[in-house]
Amino acid sequence: MLIKKVFFAISLNLLSCIITAEEIQPVNNFNISQYLGKWYEIARLDHWFERDMTNVSAEYSLHKKGGIKVLNKGLKKGTKWKTAEGRANFIGQEDQGLMKVSFFWPFSTPYLIFELDDAYQYAFVTSDSRSYLWFLSRKPCVTEDLKKHFERKIDSLEFDKNELIYVDQDCVKSNDTNVK
Repeated sequence: MLIKKVFFAISLNLLSCIITAEEIQPVNNFNISQYLGKWYEIARLDHWFERDMTNVSAEYSLHKKGGIKVLNKGLKKGTKWKTAEGRANFIGQEDQGLMKVSFFWPFSTPYLIFELDDAYQYAFVTSDSRSYLWFLSRKPCVTEDLKKHFERKIDSLEFDKNELIYVDQDCVKSNDTNVK
């Protein structure tokens, strides 16, 4: 019985790496070297693994065994830092913003960058369903115009905008300039 459950879980996992919403496509001309570094989470859809977290960021670097090292960090309920380390690998061509990321083997999920500005200052990311969504920025604070642009974009792609959470990044305390 256990073998059947494990096989079923692995099968679903493999299937999830293949399925993407047809109207949500990864960016082309993607350059991983420009994408590496620290990104701040500006907005997301709610999930248990990030619930009650503020000051959330993700750090991407080259992994010593190949692929990309992913280090997510957030302040849980304002008192304790939580981290999660994972690894991402490209699915298909390396010049497309489509990877699979795993935080606990053997499970992985697609990481689909569907909008990225030319200067690599902000990115809109989803997975293989509309239940995962992130708005990332190189700076912890962004302009209201960029937030509105994000909301229009996700609305056009039929994400549930009402479920969106804007992450507290202590922008008032930050000396960082806004991403436009």
